[in-house]
Amino acid sequence: MNLFFEESGDFKTGTVLSHAGESYQVELPGGKRTKVRARDVLVQYANQTPEHLLEDAKAAAADIDLDFLWEVAGEEEFGFAELGKEYYGHEPLPHEAAGLLMRLHAAPMYFYRKGKGRYKAAPETSLKAALAGIERKKQQAIIQAQYVEELKAGKLPEAMRPLALQLLFKPDKNSIEYKALEAACDELHTSPQQLMLATGGIASPFELHLSKFLFEYFPKGSGFAPVELPPLPDSLPVAEVQAFSIDDVTTTEIDDAMSVTMLPEGKVKVGIHIAAPGLGIRPDDLLDNIARQRLSTVYMPGDKITMLPDELVERYTLGAGQARPALSLYATLDPADWSVLATETKIEQVPVANNLRHNDLDHLITPESLAANDGDYPHKAEIALLWQWAQALEQARMAKREGFGLKPEQTNRVDFNFYVENGVVTIDRRQRGAPLDKIVAELMIFANSSWGKLLHEHGVPGIYRSQNRTGWGGKMQVRMVTHAAPHQGLGVDQYAWSTSPLRRYTDLVNQWQIIACAEKGVAAPLVAPFKHKDANLFAIVSAFDAAYAAYADFQSQMERYWCLRWLTQHEARQVEAVVLKDEVVRLAEIPLVIRMPGMQTLSRGAQVKLDLIRWDEAELTVEARLLEITSSAADEAASLEEEEEEVAAAEPENGNGEAPAEQNGADGA
Repeated sequence: MNLFFEESGDFKTGTVLSHAGESYQVELPGGKRTKVRARDVLVQYANQTPEHLLEDAKAAAADIDLDFLWEVAGEEEFGFAELGKEYYGHEPLPHEAAGLLMRLHAAPMYFYRKGKGRYKAAPETSLKAALAGIERKKQQAIIQAQYVEELKAGKLPEAMRPLALQLLFKPDKNSIEYKALEAACDELHTSPQQLMLATGGIASPFELHLSKFLFEYFPKGSGFAPVELPPLPDSLPVAEVQAFSIDDVTTTEIDDAMSVTMLPEGKVKVGIHIAAPGLGIRPDDLLDNIARQRLSTVYMPGDKITMLPDELVERYTLGAGQARPALSLYATLDPADWSVLATETKIEQVPVANNLRHNDLDHLITPESLAANDGDYPHKAEIALLWQWAQALEQARMAKREGFGLKPEQTNRVDFNFYVENGVVTIDRRQRGAPLDKIVAELMIFANSSWGKLLHEHGVPGIYRSQNRTGWGGKMQVRMVTHAAPHQGLGVDQYAWSTSPLRRYTDLVNQWQIIACAEKGVAAPLVAPFKHKDANLFAIVSAFDAAYAAYADFQSQMERYWCLRWLTQHEARQVEAVVLKDEVVRLAEIPLVIRMPGMQTLSRGAQVKLDLIRWDEAELTVEARLLEITSSAADEAASLEEEEEEVAAAEPENGNGEAPAEQNGADGA
């Protein structure tokens, strides 16, 4: 006797060797033996071999019309033998019964299984819905295959064009568009980004990087909706100064300026004037919500996404020929030793005489020209005086820094300015610590430290940058806190970002707090917008940290992109580089860092020549090989490439919030 039975969800046939109680010992066609329970036996037969029955059953199953079978089945639950008699018009033969079972089992849309050999026909509505789904999937498969062929031919399907960004950055992996893109990439051995570039879904590598950033951080666009601007305060006293600013040529958010006034008995009053949007923007108003959502201006070579609408920036920026609302810090100095005799904070209108630019003056104003009193430029006398005070401020900070147990700060690092016009990039080297750069840096550090002290003395919380060593032998770490704490890397007892309120939300928050101190004195803790342990203030700190880090990463990514564009423009192949550490080098002419796996160990600062084999502007990768070692000994240039270990986490500051060009966007003082 032979059996047709079910085992582990499969139908099998075999010859009975023995039968004991409720089980059979069965030999399968391949010679394997198995134990079969009686309840799993569906058909018993004797007139066919197991092999022939299985073949005949498959043929019988293929001949069954599912739609007709479904109509015959009716609405009630049934056994397969009952349905077989109805369908065939006679008791089904063994191979017919087995074929019917196989057909029922393979059609779960038509028949629901209710037990061994028992089924129930699906309701008509459910069947129609299931069949429609099957047909839809077939059509989608056809469309998907068409998409794949178009992509392989270098053409982006029209249906995929509006989905290009979503497919790259936040895809629905169940969509036919994504599946087609993935299949085409697999067949072409390329990445989705490269395929989108090749088919025109993304116009250029630049658009790829920018679009990715905007898609994540500015999904509703980087523009501003129309907003009513607050009126400028008209009752502020006008300062009796002629202030001037010092910025890069690309700077439009001019939020710091300075002035010098000679006092009787040889004393000097230096004014540090900061744009005061905090007088017009109030906590929780519409403009505040805009600023708090963005948290900072986003910088990239050749462009930026401002924190505040251009119209508001224009109203409060310290532009030449205007008197604008400002929060001023005045320091009375004794030029004999450059000691600070007194400080005073005022809210006033400040006339701005000039907006000086690094690009126009850096080559004229050098330590040598200042010592010799050479050159002719605006505010020459004031700049000479500020240069002396800046050096004294730096010396005091370095002494304090050494008191914290740190080595002297590196002063010969090189900064790079990026300028982009019509898709052409220019990258200029600029020595950090040049006189104008140092003047701005030291005055802004002084202001941030002084106002941080003011907040602390009045019992008003603020947002501080604190830096200290974590644990014995640990690295320096910068944290944002809401109480006064030392910034060891800068060599100051406290440091509250306050000098860039047009560009950083933390500075705007601190400006509100400082204004409360200036206006209300000892009553400031009662009227300041933020109180101690204010959950809202902690939320601002947390959100700013995350956003500022993301914006900095994007800026670094775009600078790397423009470095690769520079290579293309100059058809650079053999280039000079300097070793930073281990297998990491940086090109001498531009700030492009390349990892060289397997490169021999060289001293930091060693000079090498590289052969640039290829670079990819979409993936931001560079493949290079070492040609020769031009100098294996470290020289002074080595110190340009990295901070000392203990200040590796220090602020990348040049003092005015820009390092040194506005598009750099370094956090700065």
